[in-house]
Amino acid sequence: MADTVPYRPRPGEIPTRPGVYRFRDADRRVLYVGKAMNLRARLSNYFAPLHTLHERTRRMVTTAASVEWTVVGNDIEALQLEYTWIKEFDPPFNVKYRDDKSYPYLAVTLADEAPRAIVTRRRGIPGARYFGPYPKVWAVNETLDLLLKLFPIRTCKDSDYKRAIQTGKPCFAGQIGRCFGPCSGRVTIAEHRANVDRFVAFMQNQDRRIITDLTQQMRAAAAVQDYETAARRRDELQAAESFFEKSAVVLREHVDVDVFGIDHDELAAAVHLFMVRGGRIRGVRSWTVDTELDMSLGDLVDSVVQNAYGDDIRPPAEVVVPALPDDAEALEGWLAALGSRKVRLRAARRGDKAALLDTATQNARQTLMLYKTRRSADFTARSRALEDIQEALGMADAPLRIECFDVSHLSGTNVVASMVVFEDGLPRKDEYRRFTIPSTTDDTDSIQQVLTRRLAYLASPDDANGADAAADAPVGGDGAEALDPPVDDGEAVVSPRRAKFAYRPNLLVVDGGQPQVAAAERALRESGVGGVYLCGIAKRLEEIWTPDSDYPVILPRNSDALFLFQRIRDEAHRFAITHQRQRRKRDITTVLSEVPGLGPARVKALLKHFGSVARLRGADEAAIAEVPGIGPSLASAIRSHLEGSHRSAAD
Repeated sequence: MADTVPYRPRPGEIPTRPGVYRFRDADRRVLYVGKAMNLRARLSNYFAPLHTLHERTRRMVTTAASVEWTVVGNDIEALQLEYTWIKEFDPPFNVKYRDDKSYPYLAVTLADEAPRAIVTRRRGIPGARYFGPYPKVWAVNETLDLLLKLFPIRTCKDSDYKRAIQTGKPCFAGQIGRCFGPCSGRVTIAEHRANVDRFVAFMQNQDRRIITDLTQQMRAAAAVQDYETAARRRDELQAAESFFEKSAVVLREHVDVDVFGIDHDELAAAVHLFMVRGGRIRGVRSWTVDTELDMSLGDLVDSVVQNAYGDDIRPPAEVVVPALPDDAEALEGWLAALGSRKVRLRAARRGDKAALLDTATQNARQTLMLYKTRRSADFTARSRALEDIQEALGMADAPLRIECFDVSHLSGTNVVASMVVFEDGLPRKDEYRRFTIPSTTDDTDSIQQVLTRRLAYLASPDDANGADAAADAPVGGDGAEALDPPVDDGEAVVSPRRAKFAYRPNLLVVDGGQPQVAAAERALRESGVGGVYLCGIAKRLEEIWTPDSDYPVILPRNSDALFLFQRIRDEAHRFAITHQRQRRKRDITTVLSEVPGLGPARVKALLKHFGSVARLRGADEAAIAEVPGIGPSLASAIRSHLEGSHRSAAD
């Protein structure tokens, strides 16, 4: 493999000034757009020796055939140009957003002679002022219904408006008081536009002083016995109060802030945005992001914030994010130019805004989990994923049954393992299994032990398909415990608990890289079982490793196959660590509950302090006595009981 790509610029050719760079392939298609405060320093990272690059970065630079750059005056100009080029070229290796045109907006067509309020998903209406986005259509319709009681502006179609002008008869909305009726001459165009301006100003500022003004006007009208006006002001007051009650108060009044919660993994990210105006949440927005290159949280924040604003969406005075990007000052300058005012970008660490950021992050975590689950559960996506796995691993058939193994322990103690089963790309939780490993030296030894015990059930020729055992498969995988290998009675291999494994797998997956795959391959070879494929998935780079291969299989970042592998691996990890925690807690409770004077609260304190019975057994009386609530005498009793139980177990 060459040390670097052939199109690497010569030393000194790349300037040291701020700018934007583009990688292009042989067909001149733009693959990636990036910005830099120092072009030479940034681009040199891409032209390091190929074996030192992150796998996805290496794939991008080897796919490209050339690189070009444009020098700009400062960091803000670089950010603006990067934003423009990403929108123009849609590079495949830049972050991909999946929420375009998926949220409704409330728009006011200010360019019309008599502006109207509409609910739309279409952006770019000439002269329109947009508010939102809103999470659901019903949310924006409900908001509009309330506001029309306060500001009766036009909502009818242009055809209805023209017909009303010709006939002089107001449309239905005008007849029921939902519009002032500029079409029929009840108000002039200038008066209607003034009402529209009040509508827009209220949507921008959402000033609660309108409640005080309406209350005063209602009382003044009632004082002069103008009861019709008083009744209208009463209805408007109720509408205003209902509007403000729809939004939860989360911060102090007059606080305008956007809060971005982000949760991400190696393949994708989810963003949850709270739009707070006047201390209340006025809008909520969620979307998912596919990341092609390896990105830090700061880089992801930079890209997300750039995508969230623009067109008709302006930033508030403050934007809260989970981490600041390296060029936070340049991003603040870009936001300030976009919003025509100073914008502060900050990472909240404490207080109400930090609590709101935590809530947004939790919502983003749920969004990401739902996105991955739905993608994996889609029949077409599952079929495509299984076909891609078959092709990538060179399998004879699609892996209709996949078993994945993971090991969990606490500093070498309480070692357990899990086996999860996916059939046709979907989890079979009734066939999940849990293993207890009595002794081990490291993860590779644990993997070999577990695979040896599992593969022992496939050693018998009559168990080639396992169909006879399927009917007896136990229900509720969480209840299964350690599995024993078959018993050799001198004539035939007898599997007294064969029903624990219903079918023969097509593919075995282990959580780990080359060392774990090598250990699993030894177990597979020693078992004599054939026709079963094997691979491992390394979490750091999401690489697929196969036996006897010096290089991993690299699946496309956005492929359904990689998403399926990731979900299987994560499920195996979740199942293993849950079992490990339950077993550790059960072991400590069982052993210590027999000690006189040791109640549940003190057992919990010992569990928190030592973590396992093995660590507690290795501690002396002085260390045990340091635990809150445990004195010297009780520590001596605990020490004596543990030594006695250990001798009994040894005998």
